[in-house]
This record gives sequence, C-alpha cells and structure tokens, in this order.
Amino acid sequence: MPRPPAPLPPALRHLALRQAGLVSLRQCVDHGVPADRVTRAARSGRWRRVARGVYDVGPEGIADLDRYDLRRRRAAVLGVLAHPGAVATGLCALVLQDVSGAPLEIRPEVAFPDGSAREADTPVRVRRLPLRRWTLVDGLPCCVVEDALAQAVPGVDRRHAIALMDSALHRRAMSPEGLARAHDAARGRPGVERTHRWWSEADGRSESPAETWARLACADAGVPPDTLQLVVVDRRGGFLARVDLAWFLPDGRALLVEIDGQDVHSRPDALFADRARQNRIVTGRTVVRRYTGRDAWRGTVAADVTRLLRAAGWRPGRPVPEVFAV
Repeated sequence: MPRPPAPLPPALRHLALRQAGLVSLRQCVDHGVPADRVTRAARSGRWRRVARGVYDVGPEGIADLDRYDLRRRRAAVLGVLAHPGAVATGLCALVLQDVSGAPLEIRPEVAFPDGSAREADTPVRVRRLPLRRWTLVDGLPCCVVEDALAQAVPGVDRRHAIALMDSALHRRAMSPEGLARAHDAARGRPGVERTHRWWSEADGRSESPAETWARLACADAGVPPDTLQLVVVDRRGGFLARVDLAWFLPDGRALLVEIDGQDVHSRPDALFADRARQNRIVTGRTVVRRYTGRDAWRGTVAADVTRLLRAAGWRPGRPVPEVFAV
C-alpha cells in the first residue's frame, strides 16, 4: 500500500493559502521541503508545475476565495514567484493590493526594477519598465497603486478601468491627488488616448465594481444618480440604511437602488439581513429596486431606472439632501 503524502509544513501551507495555492521551489526548500520531494509530488500528480520553479499544491493550499478572485490572484502571484527579484505590475499589482474591478482573466506580469529584459516563462509577461518604487504585500513586491493604475488603465475597457479607480479611492489605497498623478503618469502609454475622459468619472463612493457599472450605465443613459450612498432614516432620525444609488422624484418620493454583490449577499445570514433592511425602507415615500451585479453589467439597471424616471417626470439638478427620511 503506498504511503499517504506528507502534509505541508504549517508555515508553508499558510504561505500557500496567502498565494492562492502556489509556492515556489525556493520557498519549499526554505520551509524544509527538499527539491526531490517537490519533484515527486509533481510527478505523482499531487502537485502541478505551472511555471518554471512554481507549483500548485492543490486543495491543501486553496483559501476561501471566490473562484473568480482565486483566478485573478493566482495570475498575480505567478509572475513574482516565477521571476525572483521582479515586481508585480499593472493589474497584478492592483489585485495583490485588494483593488477590485480587474477583468476576470488577467495575464501574469512583472518588471525588474532596472527595466531590463529577461526571458519570460510563458504565460508571464516581463515588461521593460524601470521602477522607482514598490511595496511588499505578504512578502510579494508590487508596484504602488498609483503607478499600477497608470500601467493598467490604458490596457482595459472603460468599465473595468473606472471600477479599478473607484475601488482604489474607496479603499483609500490612493488619494484623489494620487489619481491625478496616475493619469499624468499614464500619458504617452499605448492606448491611453481613449482613457482621458475616464479618469474624471471615478467616484470613490461606489463600494463595488457592480455599483460602478450601474452608475456608469445610468449616466450613459442620461439618468445619472442624484447621489450615491444615501443615508435613509426614520421619522425620528434613526438610521435605517445606506443606499447605493438614489434619485429624487418630483412628487417627493425617492427611487432607491441597491446592487447586490455575489461575495457578501449570497450567504443566508446576509440575505436575511438584506431582506429585513429592505423592508424597513419600503414606505410610501420610496420606490425600492434591487439588482445583481450581472444586471448592472448587462444594462438592466439603467433600462429599468430610465423607464421609471421618465414615467415619474424626473429631471436632473434637483436639490439633493444628505439624509432622506421615510
């Protein structure tokens, strides 16, 4: 009977969990797993070689991540592990620093600080990009958010670009002044010409990419939200909710739109809390609608909101209260 595989040492398993299930040969050796054991694990199929010197350790190294986040993070980690001494750039650096809004599929990319070219181990892109500064995230070197945005935005579409900007601002990973500097740094990069208007559309009040997509689609349809993150209170001033997008109707009511994210709102306890919260704000003074991130991406939110607002005679430019009492 074959012997069961030895478990990962606790410290290496903890490292693998932080690195989306990936470890480098150097990390294995540093944590007491000799190279021959790594080779045997790969030959047996328990581990999978994903790049030169980088291995997927299987379920033992998978953290509790959404499958889409796992794919992005794995791509972001791979480049740095495959090229010791390199720094994660662009979308990879943003993902590693928990900036949301990247496309589902991203290519591993890195640069060496001196900007030198190196032989790339497919699928890693090695950019010839001299770097002045970077930071460490869980021991992995990454371009700072400001520089990473300048690198990433010219290569993605408008919705993903602005979602990334919104997230960086919302998480306070970057200031509005930093966003302006990132825009300046992006000038001259291939693809940047089409992005200049996008930088002024960023709004750190959007708390998720889905909220960004809904806001942009509504603005494109000619019905930009009157406000974001509207505080709703009862008649005595007691807090009831903070609503993602809101419009104020001519008859004194408010259209309140909530965008549900799959990561939080799919849990049973969160669904119960959301339902109770929505029931509290459904009154004669409100029109409440809830949508999914898919609705936001497909334009369903903008189409429904446009129809409702036109029927109600809404016009932009009405006074916007900071708090709405129901």
